[in-house]
Amino acid sequence: MKDKVQISRFLSYILRHAPESIGLSLDAQGWGEISQLILLTQKKGTPLTLELINDVVKTNDKKRFAISEDGLFIRAVQGHSLKTTVAYQAITPPKILYHGTATRFIDSIFNQGLIPNGRQYVHLSQDYKTAVNVGNRHGKAVVLIVDSEKMFSEGFEFYQSDNGVWLTLFVPVNYLKIEEKE
Repeated sequence: MKDKVQISRFLSYILRHAPESIGLSLDAQGWGEISQLILLTQKKGTPLTLELINDVVKTNDKKRFAISEDGLFIRAVQGHSLKTTVAYQAITPPKILYHGTATRFIDSIFNQGLIPNGRQYVHLSQDYKTAVNVGNRHGKAVVLIVDSEKMFSEGFEFYQSDNGVWLTLFVPVNYLKIEEKE
């Protein structure tokens, strides 16, 4: 793997979804030993080095990964389909949050609300532009406004990952509306 984007995608896949595909063990909070990751990727023909991992973590524009304070462990900060218990503290969200999606998903969303779809949490953005970019990854983008202030006041919990992504377990339809900006 030469390119940092390719390495970032590989690490995302391993640390979020399939550590067993290379034989990596993660603890309950999603941390895996960097030395084990390096050894196992070399055995699978995908050599990584400590320097390369550190470089990808530091330069990743979405800040998808964290390295432990002692420098021995790595994890994805959110987006897991694995059952992990990353220790997020519930906090008060901004008044509104955004969710970017593709137009083809709107009917389903307005029938069942926003659900994690294989992840542990629904991912929300604090800014409109980020939501547009997320939506564009899946087709023609549409941005939903989430009335997070009302949700929070009615007992829903919100968390913020280390890279600024807002997380919640579910967003019922009555807290959603379509953003009309162009």
